[in-house]
Amino acid sequence: MSMLKRVIYNLAKLSTRGTPNRSRSAGTKLLFSSEETAEVIFRPKVRAFCNSTDFSKNEAEVIKHEDIYREAGKTRSVFDFKSYMVQKNKSVNQALDAAVPIREPIKFHEAMRYSLLSEGKRVCPVLCIAACELVGGQESTAMPAACGMEMMHAMWLMHDDLPCMDNDDFRRGKLSNHKVYGENVTVLAGYSLVAFAFQHMTTATKGVHPKTMVRAVGELARLIGPEGVVAGQVLDLLCGGNSDTGLEELEYIHRHKTADFAEAAAIVGALVGGASEEEINRLRKFSQCFGLMYQVVDDILDVTKSSEQLGKTAGKDLLANKLTYPKMIGIDKSKEYAQKLNKEAKEQLVGFDPKKSAPLLALADFALHRQK
Repeated sequence: MSMLKRVIYNLAKLSTRGTPNRSRSAGTKLLFSSEETAEVIFRPKVRAFCNSTDFSKNEAEVIKHEDIYREAGKTRSVFDFKSYMVQKNKSVNQALDAAVPIREPIKFHEAMRYSLLSEGKRVCPVLCIAACELVGGQESTAMPAACGMEMMHAMWLMHDDLPCMDNDDFRRGKLSNHKVYGENVTVLAGYSLVAFAFQHMTTATKGVHPKTMVRAVGELARLIGPEGVVAGQVLDLLCGGNSDTGLEELEYIHRHKTADFAEAAAIVGALVGGASEEEINRLRKFSQCFGLMYQVVDDILDVTKSSEQLGKTAGKDLLANKLTYPKMIGIDKSKEYAQKLNKEAKEQLVGFDPKKSAPLLALADFALHRQK
């Protein structure tokens, strides 16, 4: 091994070591596990060190950079998740605003926009775009599908808050749609968002083969069909606080009510991005673990945070005697399960380009550690 290679190897090895008081996310460790990535990061400084006659000066410089990369999760040079989310949210919000303008009937379109443009995390559209970019696609190609995903998600939240469903007066820090526009308008606006999601995705997407679009449409249809989120919602309503219901039923509910959204977003994004079957299968496993983890964390937050912190009614599941992971296995074991799912999700991204997988790795950590 050449001196250059040897020093690069040692620096990369040092960068993944923990310190007594700090731990690094699995996503950061994964970024440094690639020899190619390590060379890209460390080669310029190492080359200067190896070629210089001023050994002590360059040794100090190399040590300085070793210390920086020990704290890799805190440096902008690895991946700036906050900036990424700000940029993606801005792009998605602009596209949604343009897709659903105010027109006649005014009240009806205002109701659609009220939930669609509310200040959400935009997890589904970001997943869609990130999956597309992971396999070599462009944001512009995925954007119509990403908007379609958010339209579907908005519809689901609008209907989920209705008195006949989860009966919630607040969503994303403001009154639920039906509390502002009435139940009848909310139901119709939700249906319209579903129809328009398909229309927008199929007419606005450019450069994707028709057969691929048919497959992508099939993924969205499955999401809102009897084998998707509806199945989870129905079982949730039927089970209620039934003491005979076990973990298997609870996982079924969560996988369908939440994980199916993540799965559809990731797979549709991957499809329009030109993913191979192997890539699609790995993203399907990633998104299933991600989505279930997201809901487990939601269950935990429901009993540990206030309504003001969450932007929706806290403790609602407990009061309604609904099935949740904290209720069935306790908060500590629920947290352990969420961490396990986080690890399993990240394992599906091993082997992808580290730069392109960084958004999904960071998104997984965000979902695990979020506070609302």
